[in-house]
Amino acid sequence: MVRTRFAPSPTGYLHIGGARTALYSWAYARKHKGTFILRVEDTDLERSTEESVQAILDGMDWLGLGYDEGPFYQMQRMERYKAVLQQLLDEGKAYHCYASREELDKLREEQQAAGLKPRYDRRWRDSKATPPVGVQPVIRFKNPLDGAVVIDDMVKGRVVVSNGELDDLIIARSDGTPTYNFCVVIDDWDMNITHVIRGDDHLNNTPRQINILKALNAPLPQYAHVPMILGHDGERLSKRHGAVSVMQYLEDGYLPEALLNYLARLGWAHGDEEVFDLDQFVEWFDLDSISKSPAKFNPEKLLWLNQQYLKKTDSKRLSELVLPFLETDCCDPETGPRMEEVIDLLKERVNTVEELADAAVYFYRPLTPSPELMAEHLTPEIIPAVREFQEKLGLVEWNKPSINSLMKSVVAEHGLKFPKLAMPLRLLVTGETQTPSVDAVLELIGREETLKRISAHMKSFA
Repeated sequence: MVRTRFAPSPTGYLHIGGARTALYSWAYARKHKGTFILRVEDTDLERSTEESVQAILDGMDWLGLGYDEGPFYQMQRMERYKAVLQQLLDEGKAYHCYASREELDKLREEQQAAGLKPRYDRRWRDSKATPPVGVQPVIRFKNPLDGAVVIDDMVKGRVVVSNGELDDLIIARSDGTPTYNFCVVIDDWDMNITHVIRGDDHLNNTPRQINILKALNAPLPQYAHVPMILGHDGERLSKRHGAVSVMQYLEDGYLPEALLNYLARLGWAHGDEEVFDLDQFVEWFDLDSISKSPAKFNPEKLLWLNQQYLKKTDSKRLSELVLPFLETDCCDPETGPRMEEVIDLLKERVNTVEELADAAVYFYRPLTPSPELMAEHLTPEIIPAVREFQEKLGLVEWNKPSINSLMKSVVAEHGLKFPKLAMPLRLLVTGETQTPSVDAVLELIGREETLKRISAHMKSFA
């Protein structure tokens, strides 16, 4: 059975690259009716925080990437790691190294001066020397000296690394805590991981991890190293490119299904398909279709995709998402029209939930138009038509066709074009110049509130 894992380090938020890795690992497991595991690699005690752990869990939950097992925490598995460390020492496959930091720094300087690649010279590998007093050793893995590691990567293809290029990796620090590369190996072994899908920045770790697995006579998973995500300028993705926390996209009004759809296409393709749901993605997904080249993050494309999802999202769900934004903007939705009707009117015109909320504000509290816009659109020529419309508005049936008919009759009587009346009415009632058709807006705002808003502004033209 296929078993995949997502194994973030809680040293920050869940970012775009991590979310894509999680998505691909999740989808591969779902595609093959397998198991998806969440593992938190929290051995970096200086940088790991509870806040980061929670941010990862929140991000996975918001994206809807449910895991079948976990979360497992490496810090809770220390006894297991130490037992395997001792096994490797007992079998002569690992050794204590007493080289001091000063010795290693001097070695590196000498190698660099000689034009050599800096690496540990294995001075304690088979040493019979008496260990120095008072020095706490690290534990190093005895990497094979001959041969090569062959990785049949499911994305990159065949990768061959000579063992002569690898040094004896530190697998436990001087305080006894195991290192990242060692913990990952034991976790993947114990959790029966069959497919390791991760960023290609881990590719240089893979030969080392394979050699440790072989030393333990453990089965090897298959590896798939996914190319990095770059900014639009080809540089490594950073905050200036939009590489923020996944949860920031929630705060900015993106839908999780839109973000997932975008991430799925960021380095993978199924023909020319652009918009598809998770079920369709799982059906289509395979590792062979992942590009071997880095993908470029395009915020405009993500925004467009979010717009496509907003258009087809149920207005009841959007109402729930819009509510916190409106409350932050001092709006009480109980005092205005039914929010679902407002959203039906607006959602074709916006890109995000936040924009949708901003566009809905004037339905729930009046906005004050700028004096400049008032002066531009409420000219002496227009004011009589506005007054007549105001007087007759209280007498018509309150629906969009009746409001529209009244507007047409008033502009005809005053020899005006329709926009000459529509624009000042927009300003008086909404405070904005860009809205859906004004008759539809007035219908939703309601007769009493519409007349109240018009009257409040028209007093200044008495």
